[in-house]
Amino acid sequence: MVRGIASGHHANGGTGVQNILTSFARATGAIARIALWVAGAGLVTMTVFIAAQVFWRYVLNDSIQWTEPASVMIMGWFIFLGAAVGIREGYHLSFDVVLYVVPDRIKLLMHSISDAVVGGFGFGMIWFGWELAAKTAGNKLPSLGISGAFDFIPIVGGGVLIVLFSLERLARRAAGLPTARFGETELED
Repeated sequence: MVRGIASGHHANGGTGVQNILTSFARATGAIARIALWVAGAGLVTMTVFIAAQVFWRYVLNDSIQWTEPASVMIMGWFIFLGAAVGIREGYHLSFDVVLYVVPDRIKLLMHSISDAVVGGFGFGMIWFGWELAAKTAGNKLPSLGISGAFDFIPIVGGGVLIVLFSLERLARRAAGLPTARFGETELED
């Protein structure tokens, strides 16, 4: 493989770097699909918890203590997992007016700067989410009976995926492979 990278092309037509990045894209694609399934399952679970809470409160005239904090925690997971996958697929927010008037090389540079900034934001999520989790680890969530750190773990997990997917986007662009931008290009998985 190293010889293939140094010499440029492999028998299957791509460069060694492109083949490595294609394999990496398959792995991150699998991670993204798992993250979406977990996020979807979380959304369904949260909906069931809230429906149960409404039923218990208004039909049985009672209340389930743990459904609301559990639902909020689950919501954190599906929001941050979904946001990270949105970054991989090129659906994050941007301001594109300037991109319509600059040459393609400048567009690529601006896309790379955008991905680097998003990756930096993901790193900040990891760093500060971890600090928050560490500071609240000794607290116990009364209705759930678990550490307060669990409220901030979704921020760290989402940050890890945002950094991973941002690095993938930067590497793909550097190798000349297609990089999805606002749904205009399908990623090769």
